[in-house]
Amino acid sequence: MKKKGPSKEVTALLEPFPGLTLEQVVVPATQDEFAAAAAEIKTAGVAGFDTESKPTFNVGDISKGPHVVQFAIANKAFIFQVHHEAARPFLVELLQSPDVLKVGFGLKSDHSQIRAKFGTGLNAVLDLDTAFRKDGYSGDMGVRAAIGLVLNQNFRKSKSITTTNWSLRELSPAQLLYAANDAYAALKVYEGLRLARPELLVSAS
Repeated sequence: MKKKGPSKEVTALLEPFPGLTLEQVVVPATQDEFAAAAAEIKTAGVAGFDTESKPTFNVGDISKGPHVVQFAIANKAFIFQVHHEAARPFLVELLQSPDVLKVGFGLKSDHSQIRAKFGTGLNAVLDLDTAFRKDGYSGDMGVRAAIGLVLNQNFRKSKSITTTNWSLRELSPAQLLYAANDAYAALKVYEGLRLARPELLVSAS
């Protein structure tokens, strides 16, 4: 019998996940800032990873995302806004790099959008949903349930922020925190699994 992750009702009773603050969110805007961000991420060697796209609401509409690509390391997150032309070469380098392990949840759609947007695939990526399926869990675990299971904490995600316009030139503080902590939570789950169940993390492509 397949196992199931903890329900929303169960995780709601746990201590809150201590996410990043706005002061720990870096939003590069110049070539030098993107270069510095990429250098930090490469030095870290592993980063929580996710993307955000402006939602589509009509049948047949095709997303032009991702509009935001985020990376989280030990004490900060970097929010790359794709509308900055200066961001693209550094993003492509990070996405292709075999030396930066990118860990996240539900990354199948990210793969296809990134290939359509940048003409490149993702290298050295680990979908944590796959790790949990290897451990006998059904379907996609997702970040909320994984934080509850691995860290015994409550990770709250706002659906109202999920569906906001991620193509805006200036993102709101709520958007920045949402994007940053999605990636940061994935990193913390990876770190927790690496300590407790490292055998689940051997497959990266």
